[in-house]
Amino acid sequence: MARKAMVVTGSRLHAVRYKLAIDEYISEKCYADIKTLVAFSGEVVDPDDGHKFTEVGMNNGIKESELPEKFSSEEFQLLIVAEKYQTGFDQPLLHTMYVDKRLDGVQAVQTLSRLNRTAPGKTDTFVLDFVNEREDIQKAFQPYYGETDIGEMPDVHQLYAIQTELEASPVIDKAEVTAFCEIWFRNRRDPTVGEHKQLNGIIDRAVERYKTLDDSDQDQFKSKLVSFRNLYAFLAQMIPYQDSDLEKFYTYARFLLLKLPRRSSGSGYELEDEVALRYYRLEQVSSGSIDLEDGEADALKGPTEVGLRAADDKRVALSQLTLQLSCFEVGTLSGGLVSSAPE
Repeated sequence: MARKAMVVTGSRLHAVRYKLAIDEYISEKCYADIKTLVAFSGEVVDPDDGHKFTEVGMNNGIKESELPEKFSSEEFQLLIVAEKYQTGFDQPLLHTMYVDKRLDGVQAVQTLSRLNRTAPGKTDTFVLDFVNEREDIQKAFQPYYGETDIGEMPDVHQLYAIQTELEASPVIDKAEVTAFCEIWFRNRRDPTVGEHKQLNGIIDRAVERYKTLDDSDQDQFKSKLVSFRNLYAFLAQMIPYQDSDLEKFYTYARFLLLKLPRRSSGSGYELEDEVALRYYRLEQVSSGSIDLEDGEADALKGPTEVGLRAADDKRVALSQLTLQLSCFEVGTLSGGLVSSAPE
């Protein structure tokens, strides 16, 4: 059996650096039977040298939609991820996971359960965790070891209600949604430069109308659009919708969200100029299995109502945050942080 492995990183920049370092090591050792893939969203700029990286570029032109199939082939053995393929990714040959990211609660269960698939010749799995304590992982899994009830089911009618509200807004033009999808689904796997230009042109019209709204209406529209996207993505996994208009609107909404401008006063944190990782210290703390007993889990539930209020941000001095982080050490990997922010 051709075993495969996954490296779970804590950020997109870490994923880039892991990919570069591992590929360099493979080249130095002249390993001909190991090749890597990396998965992260958007573009990453390395603050040390200003180099820019994309997933497609680092994977030598392999498109995002092609990545799962490529990883299934005998050509690739190691997948390096940052916030991708940690849920819903089904690869039976995945045997080993290297974790360099803090995992809590259901996120730990979902991530590590990527290994929980059977395959001929696969008799065990292996996890090398640089960050998390064994007790924390056991605590995360314990509630789901045994029987877990399904709670209140999500209301599918909410999806149509949100769609109706969005289509009634001045931002959405139904004819543009139809025109966008006619182009997108015509040549989805390999759109031409001209088609890309047409798609962007259609989306830009909605963006310009969005810009004419006041701040409150912008927030309401974007929140509803996010809610529609998330609810459809969740329900479509369970309900075989036969509504092409719903699928078209979902497709259009995903791309529109990517182009809607962000508020300058909105949330978002760029800490790379203020905080830098100086070193790793690697040592084995423990090795072994985790035993579970029947737990008492809360019922699993999906979204039953849609929230539109933005989260409240709590502000804290960066110097105080980095002071706390520099004293924090868990698992088998510890780091030292240095802050250049003013006190």
